[in-house]
Amino acid sequence: MKLKNILSLIIVLAIATSCNQNNNSNFTLKANIKGLKKGIVYLQKDGDSTIINLDSLVINGQSEFTLQTDLEEPTLLYLKLFKNDKEEHYIPFFADEGITEISTSLKTFNYDSEIKGSKQQDLLEEYLNVMTKYNSRNLDIIEARFLAQKENDSIALDSLNLISDKLIKRKYAYTIQFAMNNKDNEIAPYLGLYETRNANPIYIDSIYNNLDPDIKNSLYGKKLNDAILKRKSSD
Repeated sequence: MKLKNILSLIIVLAIATSCNQNNNSNFTLKANIKGLKKGIVYLQKDGDSTIINLDSLVINGQSEFTLQTDLEEPTLLYLKLFKNDKEEHYIPFFADEGITEISTSLKTFNYDSEIKGSKQQDLLEEYLNVMTKYNSRNLDIIEARFLAQKENDSIALDSLNLISDKLIKRKYAYTIQFAMNNKDNEIAPYLGLYETRNANPIYIDSIYNNLDPDIKNSLYGKKLNDAILKRKSSD
């Protein structure tokens, strides 16, 4: 190995190891990635224009590890795995003070994880479980559309388009109602911000106006308000 490459590797390892030395932290991620032998794991969050690394650790033989950071409030974080295969491997989860546990495997890292932690994460999973059903139904419609187009069946295609439109409206209706029902939780403005972008602005405004005062002042409450004000100023 060339000296330049060796020095680069040493720097990466030093940074990754030093990042893991968080003494002032109120959040701990305990993770187990079955089958993992080598790589680097990161605890990350979204910044204003880039992803921010909160903690990291070089993995060398161990599949269980902990990452830590200090959270000012409940926030969506990411567990990212770097294993030098030019692919993105990450698991999003809603974190709050305390401990979150993530269990997954190297082969099914992105889509087969079990997460135990915050109340916000429990609500996010409840929401995503329902969305999975809607998305599965949407894939069925897409397949049926393809067949209808192939067979030049305009009647079936028109019918499928109507079904698709109704499905989209039902998804938005569920998202809006879910946010309204959880007005005392950070999940509400998060959904209003990221899951209702193409919904009628009146409903997005309703999500924000329905929030409890402390949730309006949360990270995602403020972001949702900023998005609403930006939209109104451009109208």
